[in-house]
Amino acid sequence: MAAPVLTIDLGALVRNWQALDRLSGDAETAAAVKADAYGCGIAPVAQALSNAGCQSFFVATLDEAATLHSVLPDARIFILNGVTGEECQVARNLGLRPCLNAPHQIAEWGAGGGGPCALQLDTGMSRLGVEPRDLDKMLQNPALPTALGGLELVMSHLACADDTNAGEAADMSARQRAAFETLTAALSAVLPPFKRSLAATGGTVLGRDYHYDLVRCGIGLYGGTPFAEAETVVHLTSPIIQIRDIEEGDAVGYGATWRAQRPSRIATLPLGYGDGLHRTLSDSGTVYINGQPAPVAGRVSMDLLTIDVTDHPDADKDTQVEIIGKTQSVDALATAAGTIGYEILTSLGTRYERRYKNAS
Repeated sequence: MAAPVLTIDLGALVRNWQALDRLSGDAETAAAVKADAYGCGIAPVAQALSNAGCQSFFVATLDEAATLHSVLPDARIFILNGVTGEECQVARNLGLRPCLNAPHQIAEWGAGGGGPCALQLDTGMSRLGVEPRDLDKMLQNPALPTALGGLELVMSHLACADDTNAGEAADMSARQRAAFETLTAALSAVLPPFKRSLAATGGTVLGRDYHYDLVRCGIGLYGGTPFAEAETVVHLTSPIIQIRDIEEGDAVGYGATWRAQRPSRIATLPLGYGDGLHRTLSDSGTVYINGQPAPVAGRVSMDLLTIDVTDHPDADKDTQVEIIGKTQSVDALATAAGTIGYEILTSLGTRYERRYKNAS
């Protein structure tokens, strides 16, 4: 049986990185490749970006960093969640760069001999990073320069840079930027020079005031908002495995939530919520055949999706149905599912036939 096909356009990915690199001006443009490169495959994605000139990469965990190191042993790899305990020595042995997020992480890293690292500050997101009150105490400690002897980068993360509520989001971003300026100035008074980073994709789009020395682009590389100029990277298509004719009033799918309002043709596709198509698309999502909509009919099940192809009389087993692509972006599908593009991408799973278009 033919399988759904997930195509990753590495050429579009590289062009998105290049466009963001131009947008970031003099700042270095790093790539976030956590969560298996947002579901796109960390090895082919990172290799394509490295070939294009990207030198710094951000992942979430030590395991992700080790996987990436096996692909790009000479890359600068930052671990956003930091390391503790025995992880410190593993990271040090591989030349990985933990983002130290709390006083205890700084102490453990320094106690083992330190090494290249980043320091993350909490400027208002209340998630990860050293809090201002803890930083004040740390600055009084004469051992701080030794503990952070390998410090390369001081960073923070904007809470609302992707938000479309421009007024409130802009205010929050401005407050965080002001806090970042204050905190990094205090660090500069007691530490050797370091680079600064505040912006992910959203901050990069916000403009020069947020770029500093390095931007950490993620979702924009993969074709998602808020980088409106991004090219489509992810294409998901599915074959039809069965078509049936039903009568007016006949039910489709679990719970009989969808009933035909007319004599109808129902096509079944071999993918479902086990493949990242959220159950919230039941009875409400849309897929596309030759650029024209075909509504989801019935509940999304684990392995199957049923769609109404009554208005597509030529649809048959050779028809390819677009779920994500040029007609329906990942963000459009996410909106229909009541979520965000990040969640759609990172939920796509492993059951697809994956194809990678060349980066050249």
